[in-house]
Amino acid sequence: MTNHWIDLKNTDLALIIGANPAENHPMSFKWLMKAKEDRGAKIIHVDPRFTRTSAKADIYAKLRSGTDIAFIGGIFNYVLQNELYHREYVLNYTNAPVLVDTGYKFEDGLFSGYDPKKRAYSTDTWKFQTDAEGNFIKDMGLSSPQCVLNLMKKHYERYDIDTVCRVTGTPKEVYKEVLKNVAAMSAKEKTMTIMYAMGTTQHTVGSQNVRSYAMLQLLLGNTGRPGGGVNAMRGESNVQGSTDMALLFHILPGYLGTPPAKPEHATLQGYLDKETPKSGYWSNKPKFMVSLLKAHWGPAATKDNEFAYHYQPKLNAAKNYSHIGLFEDMSKGNLKGLFVFGQNPVVGGPSANLEAKALENLDWLVGADLWETETLAFWKRPGTDPKSIKTEVFLLPACASYEKEGTVSNSGRWIQYRWKGVEPAGKSRADLDIINDLGNTLKKLYSSSTRPEDAPIRDLFWEYGRGSCDIDKVAREINGYDVNTGKLVTLFAKLADDGSTCSGNWIMCGMYPEEGKNLTQRRDNKDTSKIGTYLNWSYSWPANRRIIYNRCSADLDGRPWAKDKAVIWWDSVAGKWAGEDVPDFGGTVDPAGPGGRNPFIMIAGGLGGLFAPMKEGPLPEHYEPWDTPLTVNPFSGLLLNPVVKVWRPEEKGTPDKFPIVATTYRLSEHWQAGAMTRNVPWLAELFPDMFVEMGEDLAKEKGIKNGDRVVVRSARGEIKCFAMVTKRFEVFNVDGRTVHHVGLPWHYGFQGITTGDIANKLTPHIGDGNTMIPEYKAFLVDVRRAG
Repeated sequence: MTNHWIDLKNTDLALIIGANPAENHPMSFKWLMKAKEDRGAKIIHVDPRFTRTSAKADIYAKLRSGTDIAFIGGIFNYVLQNELYHREYVLNYTNAPVLVDTGYKFEDGLFSGYDPKKRAYSTDTWKFQTDAEGNFIKDMGLSSPQCVLNLMKKHYERYDIDTVCRVTGTPKEVYKEVLKNVAAMSAKEKTMTIMYAMGTTQHTVGSQNVRSYAMLQLLLGNTGRPGGGVNAMRGESNVQGSTDMALLFHILPGYLGTPPAKPEHATLQGYLDKETPKSGYWSNKPKFMVSLLKAHWGPAATKDNEFAYHYQPKLNAAKNYSHIGLFEDMSKGNLKGLFVFGQNPVVGGPSANLEAKALENLDWLVGADLWETETLAFWKRPGTDPKSIKTEVFLLPACASYEKEGTVSNSGRWIQYRWKGVEPAGKSRADLDIINDLGNTLKKLYSSSTRPEDAPIRDLFWEYGRGSCDIDKVAREINGYDVNTGKLVTLFAKLADDGSTCSGNWIMCGMYPEEGKNLTQRRDNKDTSKIGTYLNWSYSWPANRRIIYNRCSADLDGRPWAKDKAVIWWDSVAGKWAGEDVPDFGGTVDPAGPGGRNPFIMIAGGLGGLFAPMKEGPLPEHYEPWDTPLTVNPFSGLLLNPVVKVWRPEEKGTPDKFPIVATTYRLSEHWQAGAMTRNVPWLAELFPDMFVEMGEDLAKEKGIKNGDRVVVRSARGEIKCFAMVTKRFEVFNVDGRTVHHVGLPWHYGFQGITTGDIANKLTPHIGDGNTMIPEYKAFLVDVRRAG
């Protein structure tokens, strides 16, 4: 989140898209209801299914799964054509007036620089024009056709109301109401929040979906302001923390790029030269990277050996390290072993039949979990002969969250310490203790090795104790300290690139600034602000800041755009910024001085990116999902995102065989892949059976009644379940014809008190063009009564 949960109370309009927070993030609705009561705020809910969130919304706009960019692109067109954007904000705080290279073009779904053989772009023509000193050339009058705002206006002129509704299936009159209400949020005294979840991200254009939301908030002047921003609602309490700590393959802790195995990244200096921009706060990347290397390898990381940079694993450009890529490699027999901690890919992974089958090629599988999940029991799944499977499975009993202590980082970036509530059951142990034992054992095994390939493990700095892990030592290392004195570093600005400091995650540096002062343990629930920042409750990265890019909350001279939405402001007498939050730049930077009007400090140039390179282009463009009910894209000649990796072309669903659009979703009564709820009797009783939810019209057409046993089939597999016939899925009019939509909960499997067929047997093994997140939320199926 750019903002945080409590900040929702400051909004004037909540645009909720790709999410159902009333059921899946209920605390958010405490604050949204307060905004409605205190401010008269409105809620717009955009979703293929009418949910409890829709029931609380002022406007419900139904949307065919996979068409978010068309929906948002239409808002861009409306705002730009009618000049309804926040002009002063857009001109001064974004790259709207910057001129783009004259070689830049967009033609029939493709941007300039596309290589069809590589399915990738060269970004040479997407660069900005600069003067002799390297400064961006701007057209503050917005008259040049090469300025970002005019390129954007030209790009989205195709996204008229008729074409958008033809693609999304949204009724025109409803869409017009959305346009009017959203555009009104560009007023200086107003802000809109955008709330999203997996319904946004789990698409082949998931990253561009999110970027389109960010661009809309820049146009409206809503980023960096109370009640504004782009706010991801994470699916678990520590998903934000897991991302911060580099759960994803392409980053290191603190969002440092994982080095690829390329000549220009062969040395630490080469990596830093390639990865470090000349301006913006990322220009401090050498300090963050060297401090991370010192945290990993301690005394073995010296200036003479480039701080052990050569120990850091490099990404092979020929390999794909995503979840999908790993299972594709596994299916070919290229992986020998797999560790699975708190994950259940046989239920939660895409194309679940494929992923379960791939596990048969492993020599060993180690799982740490509370129960024997479907993944750990894959060898005895229905239809399988256990004697034919060679994989040796080890199950390590793990603790539940209440049986261990440590921090979680919530969606709002608040790092909150949680103390142990009860002792672990049986022989179960905390993940931290399991990992610590593994680390100590590996260190011992490699301690006398002289082989250079063993050095990264032999020299690993691993001093967290024996048996139980000393969690305080882990917290100190994440924060960072002076390696010579042991003194804790007070903030990431104090980290150094000379090897004198270590920090396991620079963005969290400051959470433990001095001895006996772990700020994540703070529980002062008094709010000293007028906007709910609660600065003395826990610690929010970065620097305890609650609203990032909050320089945008004030005008060019440092005055708040609106009194009741004041976050920080310039105190000319004191010569510093004052306010309700930690300033998101130097606290004494004069608004009229150098950098004082460049609020987006993490971006070179300091301007918000309306135009910014991503793998499929510098502007979001609508492409259809892998499985699509359309044969032609009304916006261009391309159906599929041109940069996605197609693993299994033979497993593409087509509308002649699979005419129904499907999506997966969650229930309030079950949790994720179901292990924690299907093994609890009272929750299993609430929703004991797997089902497919369908509308009344589809049920009538198929001769299906509520409670009938049905077969749901896709190009990847089929499942049997019950039919749940409701009014919540309406008929869609898409491109002049009727399209039906169904939904499937993804919590069920063959283990536990209550069982059911796995929804993800139906989903495709294809992912987003940037992150490779699987496309769970839009695929094609057919449904029939079970014989």
